[in-house]
Amino acid sequence: MRIFRLLILLAIVVGLPLLTQAQKMSNSSTPNAAIQHTRVDFQITELDARVWRRAKRIDIKTYWDGKSAPAGRRFSARLLWSDKYLYVRFEANQAEPLVVSDRANLETKTRGLWDRDVCEIFIAPDRAEPRKYFEFEIAPNGEWIDLGIDLTTGTRVTNWDYKSKMQSAARVEKDRVVMAIKIPWAALGKQPKVGDVWLGNLFRCIGSDPGRGYLAWRPTMTETPSFHVPEKFGEFVFEK
Repeated sequence: MRIFRLLILLAIVVGLPLLTQAQKMSNSSTPNAAIQHTRVDFQITELDARVWRRAKRIDIKTYWDGKSAPAGRRFSARLLWSDKYLYVRFEANQAEPLVVSDRANLETKTRGLWDRDVCEIFIAPDRAEPRKYFEFEIAPNGEWIDLGIDLTTGTRVTNWDYKSKMQSAARVEKDRVVMAIKIPWAALGKQPKVGDVWLGNLFRCIGSDPGRGYLAWRPTMTETPSFHVPEKFGEFVFEK
């Protein structure tokens, strides 16, 4: 009987560290977002295409610091992938005046677009090196910018000449803005397959200072608003 009790005690002592470690892993697991596959490619101007319904909606309700954003600033994203393209659709609540340029430039990338209203996706194709990633932004008037980012040295290096051949479309409605982008896999350096996991984040900038808002799917938790924190990237899982 005494030996039996000792064996039970030993099992508890040995098992506790394993249980604690498992709990830590569970608590620190990285949130993920599923990207559904579509066999059919479509025009990015088809903002209401039925195929978007296949995509799982990702709701973003928090600022970059983890605090809750008001309902009028929240947004959602839907992601799809085909054998040729990545599709991203943003649906954003709009309860305040838009901050956009007077004349939209739809032909070339717009530098400084992040100083106006935009939705963004950062995506790192190599999960082993999340400090190399791509940045894509779209504004409510359809303006866009694409950038290559390299943080491997600790200093952000931006490839301003990066040309992804992304396509964009946008529509402003009453109390809502719908925006979408389409990116060829060649621009990301590789094509995913079912089960692959890439890293990234989703953001929105809205309003003017001093009350400008910076929303994030995965809050970066920096002292001041900053999106370029690959350590906080979530997982994008490519599904069938």
